[in-house]
Amino acid sequence: MKKPNILFIMTDQQRWDSLGCYGNSVIETVNLDWLASEGVVFENAYTSCPSCVPARASIMTGMHPWNTGILGMGKGQGPMGGGFQHTLPGELSNAGYHTQGIGKMHFHPQRLLNGFHRTLLDESGREEAPGFVSDYRQWFNRNKTGDYDIVDHGIDWNSWMARPYHAPEFLHPTNWTVNQSIEALKTRDPSKPFFLMTSFARPHSPYDALPFYFDLYLNKSLPEPDVGDWAGIHDVPEDAAKPNAWRGVRSQEEIRRARAGYYGSIHHIDLQIGRLLFYLEKIGELENTLIIFTSDHGDMLGDHNLWRKTYAYEGSAHIPMIVRLPKSLGKPSCKRIDAPVLLQDIMPTILEAVGAEIPETVDGVSLLGLIRGEKTERSYIHGEHSTCYSEEQEMQYLTDGKWKYIWFPRIGTEQLFNLTNGRDETINFVDSKDYSQELQKWRARLVAELSTRDSGLTEGDRLVNQSGKPYLISPKYRERLDTCEN
Repeated sequence: MKKPNILFIMTDQQRWDSLGCYGNSVIETVNLDWLASEGVVFENAYTSCPSCVPARASIMTGMHPWNTGILGMGKGQGPMGGGFQHTLPGELSNAGYHTQGIGKMHFHPQRLLNGFHRTLLDESGREEAPGFVSDYRQWFNRNKTGDYDIVDHGIDWNSWMARPYHAPEFLHPTNWTVNQSIEALKTRDPSKPFFLMTSFARPHSPYDALPFYFDLYLNKSLPEPDVGDWAGIHDVPEDAAKPNAWRGVRSQEEIRRARAGYYGSIHHIDLQIGRLLFYLEKIGELENTLIIFTSDHGDMLGDHNLWRKTYAYEGSAHIPMIVRLPKSLGKPSCKRIDAPVLLQDIMPTILEAVGAEIPETVDGVSLLGLIRGEKTERSYIHGEHSTCYSEEQEMQYLTDGKWKYIWFPRIGTEQLFNLTNGRDETINFVDSKDYSQELQKWRARLVAELSTRDSGLTEGDRLVNQSGKPYLISPKYRERLDTCEN
């Protein structure tokens, strides 16, 4: 039987509720909604470490963050280098696939292949090695129509500020990523099935949607931020004043512009994804291609007076995930699945779909069983993030899509949210007597999850406050570095 091709489409920093198929009635995502109508929507997909590098490490390896050794992007954490025994593109290369990655990879060093045969990079503003210039920036400089650079509009890569894109549409990185993806399909090895990872650098800030999309959403009625009864702790004017603020209250007009730029960027991405799907259809490969769409993490967009990512809250940790099967794998038994799933499930899903062996290092679980209508043994998922913007935001969390429990190790506080009454997380039930048993259940689950690490996070049946203690570092990180150096 002919092996299916694989198209893995990934956005950067796209929250779960920013697609029509997830119930957003404002945003226009026709192509992804079409993909969802022919595939499966995972309603409770989460990132187990909600920032770029650790999330992508889990995608590339199928491993939990503790086992990749990358627990965030803050203190004690290094970049996503090599040294992984097994990677998704590496296993597919070994299985006879022609593997290409286009767009944002976030590897270190940046030209590291991590198992791909070839990459073409848009690394946004990152130039981590002397002399490194991304493929996108090189192309931009060759084709620009004036004396300007990729972000001369003045908005930084992690800012809450927004404005329309400053250069002609054809120069936008979203267009470049799809143009290069189509070219990769045209020039692939025709004797092999392909694995193409199309990885967009947006809607991650800067919120610089093209003028057409920016104006379209600025004139629409956009959802207001969710602000919990507990969120006053993040109303800190001195933090909010920073152009790259991670927390703080900005004006309604500023928040509206941020959301217009963000929504507009997603609409733009959706139309470009349509071009890629139509090209697959044109060359007769659409029905023989497994297509997976997801994002590495979300974006708070002012929810609970927070910006950016790294948090356990829905805007940051809950992500979209759509799977469309090739014809050879038959039709799914379920169109919408509410079982909790993770980014590290993508690697075993793809490997099972192509008949390749799943390495023992993989922690994730193939999603094909759920798609076939089978039950899963997983009743909840675990996520975490080390210190990044502030010590108080280091967190551990658990959720089953109905409840969410969050523990902040460095300040010793907890939150408990009932998600069945809405995803806004505006009421913290941790002090409610009516939910004391629920709280105890989730706390015990986290103790059980962390007790196997022997990292000082637990003692007996209790969680241990980490205030003043050294930053948490997984021993797996050092082990992998030693492997690389040897």
